[in-house]
Amino acid sequence: MKILAISKKVFLELLRDKRTLILLFMAPVFIMWLMNAAFSANTETNVSIAAVDVSDSIVKSLDDVEHIKAKDYKTESKANEALKDEKVDAVLIFKDENIYQVTYTNTDPGKTNLSRQVITSTLKQAQIQDQIENLKKAQEASAQAVKKAQSQSGNLQAGDSNEANIDQAETVEIKGSQADDINLSEQYIYGDEDTTFFTKMAPILMGFFVFFFVFLISGMALLKERTTGTLDRLLATPVKRSDIVYGYMLAYSLIAALQTVVIVLSTIWLLDLEVLGNIGDVIIVNILFALVALAFGLLLSTLAKSEFQMMQFIPLIITPQLFLSGIIPLDSMADWVQSIGKVLPLYYAGHALSKIVLNGTSIIHLGNDLLVLSFFLVILTILNIFICNPRRGELTA
Repeated sequence: MKILAISKKVFLELLRDKRTLILLFMAPVFIMWLMNAAFSANTETNVSIAAVDVSDSIVKSLDDVEHIKAKDYKTESKANEALKDEKVDAVLIFKDENIYQVTYTNTDPGKTNLSRQVITSTLKQAQIQDQIENLKKAQEASAQAVKKAQSQSGNLQAGDSNEANIDQAETVEIKGSQADDINLSEQYIYGDEDTTFFTKMAPILMGFFVFFFVFLISGMALLKERTTGTLDRLLATPVKRSDIVYGYMLAYSLIAALQTVVIVLSTIWLLDLEVLGNIGDVIIVNILFALVALAFGLLLSTLAKSEFQMMQFIPLIITPQLFLSGIIPLDSMADWVQSIGKVLPLYYAGHALSKIVLNGTSIIHLGNDLLVLSFFLVILTILNIFICNPRRGELTA
C-alpha cells in the first residue's frame, strides 16, 4: 500500500505539471517530425563545372549530363575566381593535345567524385569520337584515291593502288587505336583525393559541440542557483537585474571561452583537421558562438522549473541546430525547412567556420555571419534581463 501511495503522489504531481506533460509527449513527436523533414530531403547532387579552352562539343557533352551544369569561361583567372567563390565545383582546363587539368573545391567529396566521373567519361568519349571521325576521313580519302587510280591506270593498276590505299587506311586505323590516352591532372583547393564527407562536417560539428556543452552547463548551473534560493536572495537585494545577468554572463563567459579553446584545439589535433584559414579566426568565431549559447542556456533555465524540465528542453533546442545547420545540405530541403534553418545561430556559426577551415576565408570577410551571431547575443541578453521577475526569479507574466 505504501508503494501505491507513493506512486499515486508522484503521478498526481506529474499531472499537475502541465509543462512537463507537454514536453514529455510533444518533444518526441517534434523530433521525429524534424528528422523526417531532414532525411526525406532531395538527395540529388548537382555539380557546376567551369571549362577553359575546352572544345564546345566537350562542354555540351558535360552540360547534357543530368545534374551537371557546364559553362565556358574565357580566361583561367575568371574560372578560378568562380571556383574560389564556390560558384562552380570544378574547373577543367585544356593544356595541350590530350592533356587536361582539373581543379576541385573538394569541400564536398560527393560533388568531387561526381565531377571526376563525369569529366573522365566525357573526355574518353570525346577521344573515341575523334578516332572514329579520323577513321571515317581516312576511309573516304582511300576510296577517293582508289576511284582516281582506277580512272587513270586501268583495272590492274587500280587493284595495286587499291591495296596500297587499303594498307594506308589500315595504318591510320592502327594509329588511331594506339592514340595516347587522356592525361588528366587533378588538383584540390582543400584536402586531397582521400578527403571524406566527415571533413565537410567537422567545422560544423566543432561549433555544435561548443554550443551544446556551453548551453548545457550554463543552463544547469543557473537553474541550480534558482532551486537553492541563491538567485532569489540576489533578486531581493537592490542590485539591478541587468547587473545580475551581466555578472553571471561574465563569470560563465570566462569558463566558456576556455572550454571553447580546448574543444577547438582538441578537434583540430585529434581529427587531424586541415585548417586553410587562421586558427585564431576559428577560435574567435567559436567564442562568439559560445556566448550566444551561454545567453541561450541562461534564458532556458528561467523557463524550466526543475532539472528534469531543463533536460527535456535540450532535445528541442539541440536537435534542430544539428539537423538544420548545414550538415545535411539545406538546399536539398523544402523552402520552409530552409527558412527554419536560417533562423538558428548554428547555421551562421557553421557557415563561418566552414569558410575559414575549408576555404581559408579571413574573418574580415565573414561580417554577415558575425553580425547575425552578435544580434542573437544582444537579443538573448536583453531577454535574460527582462524575463526574470525580481520577486521570484521566474518568468514575468
